[in-house]
Amino acid sequence: MSKTMLIDAAHAEETRVAIVDGRQVEEFDFESRARRQLRGNIYLAKVTRVEPSLQAAFVEYGGNRHGFLAFNEIHPDYYQIPVADREAIMAEAHDDADEDDLGRESDDADSDGKLADEERLKRRLMRRYKIQDVIKRRQILLVQVVKDERGAKGAALTTWLSLAGRYCVLMPNTGKGGGISRKITNTSDRRRLKSAAAALKVPQGMGLIIRTAGAKRTRAEIKRDYEYLLRLWETIRELTLRSNAPAMIHEEENLVRRAVRDMYDKDFDGIQVEGVEGFKQARDFMRVLMPSQAKKIHLYQGSRPLFASNGIEEVLTQIHQPVVPLKSGGYLVINQTEALVAIDVNSGRATKERNVEATATKTNMEAAVEAARQLRLRDLAGLIVIDFI
Repeated sequence: MSKTMLIDAAHAEETRVAIVDGRQVEEFDFESRARRQLRGNIYLAKVTRVEPSLQAAFVEYGGNRHGFLAFNEIHPDYYQIPVADREAIMAEAHDDADEDDLGRESDDADSDGKLADEERLKRRLMRRYKIQDVIKRRQILLVQVVKDERGAKGAALTTWLSLAGRYCVLMPNTGKGGGISRKITNTSDRRRLKSAAAALKVPQGMGLIIRTAGAKRTRAEIKRDYEYLLRLWETIRELTLRSNAPAMIHEEENLVRRAVRDMYDKDFDGIQVEGVEGFKQARDFMRVLMPSQAKKIHLYQGSRPLFASNGIEEVLTQIHQPVVPLKSGGYLVINQTEALVAIDVNSGRATKERNVEATATKTNMEAAVEAARQLRLRDLAGLIVIDFI
């Protein structure tokens, strides 16, 4: 079947994106003017309270509520300790990373290695220091939102920054060198990409991960994406120096641009966009990221709305319902609570198989696939509990 991206940007108040495989909706996302996504945004923030019992700080960054910053999400550059001590900590971390690199096969160096180095450093810092000893009230920090506000909870923040491009992720204050996404499993691709990453000469103190989307990309394409991220980081630095906390420093791309960057694949048949402004955004951003793919973006001008003409509205109505029917006659019941997402699998009218065991197996197999699809469509995460038959 052929995949297509549909973007409904006809109304300025709301933008919706769906990935359609044949007639089935595989992914869905939306963004409204009233409730924009905060995740990925970077802010210059001020510490309002240090909480020793939680080993965390609450910071004012400009959101509706104060953000939550765990101690292990604070970079040692912000510690109120002698410079020599801070340099010694970072040197130890780099020495450990070098020893690990020597112990690894060259083809196995990947993004997991980089993340493991970072986690090891965080654990060491937490053993050596307490947040109340190194972070002070009214201290200024550059933070990034990693989890949006939800219910009565404020946004979760980090000072370990990352900037995502189409093929790369730049980590301006993390580690050294670069890594390859572990999802890229082809040995020759990994070797070629590792060579391409080494040729970029990533500045000391920065890290770079080549994303799965970069698996078949050329050196020139990887380099262009990396240089775009470097320019973006330089802009962020300059704006930070001119700003007073609390202030937004960098806003993550809007949904149209994020969809082009993160959801689009060159194997897609194309992108249909309803709305002239959204079409221009998608086309212009594609020309920057993947110029050869810009011709696949088309302005939808049908008499019926784009989502209605492709049967998307019907699917969107269903994702707000707790009961999801299965083709075999069974059904799922999806309930979201504060603690977890519960999915109950029921056989319903599924009685075509020879015996109870065969019916249960077939229904469970179908339910597993549909449950994963529903989690994507409904944007559900966290603890997922599925009660199979």
